[in-house]
Amino acid sequence: MPDTTEADGLTVGQVSQRLDVTVRALHHWDEIGLARPSLRTAAGYRLYTAGDLERLHRIVVHRELGLGLDKIRAVLDDGTADVPGALRAQRDQVAERIDRLQQLSAGLDRMIDAHERGLLLTVEQQAAIFGPQWDPDSPARARQRYGDTTQWRQYAERSAFRGPEEWQAIADATADFDRALGDAMDAGVTPGSPEAHQLVERHREVFAAYFPLTRQMQVCLGRMYEDDPGFAAHYDGIRTGLATWFRRIIDADARAHGIDPDTATWNGEQEERYRKRR
Repeated sequence: MPDTTEADGLTVGQVSQRLDVTVRALHHWDEIGLARPSLRTAAGYRLYTAGDLERLHRIVVHRELGLGLDKIRAVLDDGTADVPGALRAQRDQVAERIDRLQQLSAGLDRMIDAHERGLLLTVEQQAAIFGPQWDPDSPARARQRYGDTTQWRQYAERSAFRGPEEWQAIADATADFDRALGDAMDAGVTPGSPEAHQLVERHREVFAAYFPLTRQMQVCLGRMYEDDPGFAAHYDGIRTGLATWFRRIIDADARAHGIDPDTATWNGEQEERYRKRR
């Protein structure tokens, strides 16, 4: 490669600006023999001629189309290469990528809707799945009350990709659990018994369809089931006194796991882990 002055060609920096390619990329292409400058200055600096620029321009175009460097080398240097075939293959890959991006965009739209609405079902679908007593405005109220919590975000992530069939399965599992709860109370199952512990664990499993439920959080729910008029009416409508009995078996299970129900808080377990780390 002959020595020359900068006036005979463009420097790496000049080429970088002209083609919007990084200096690092130009150095790499030189090192692998993809695009070597034809000239050097007396000090050894690279200089690119008009012919070099033409090759670099073609490299940039093919790279923008998504071709890898090895494929670009074949297109530029192999006279027998099937250039249209290579471009068609790349076009097919681009089409697949576009399809994936469109699916991702649709998924993001559903995730946004789920965070804002909670339940992505029509009013008619909600009534069919959850029954005529279901209030379709309850997700909006829950969003207003809990929308800034971790649990709402977890619920939204689960809700985003559920359709009517998945929600029907959750509704059926909840109804089965409610029946089991009433049957156990009728059968005289006592708080703290193995049968009661199994029911409490089953409740946590069923509830996990919405978000993970710790035992401290479950204690808080047990209080709400007993104290909130809507929840109390639901459980006492299954069996008289069921709301209180349900809270009692939750409390007994918590005690069995070293949790004092009287001091349990919604984020209690997270707070305890934080104290231990300190």
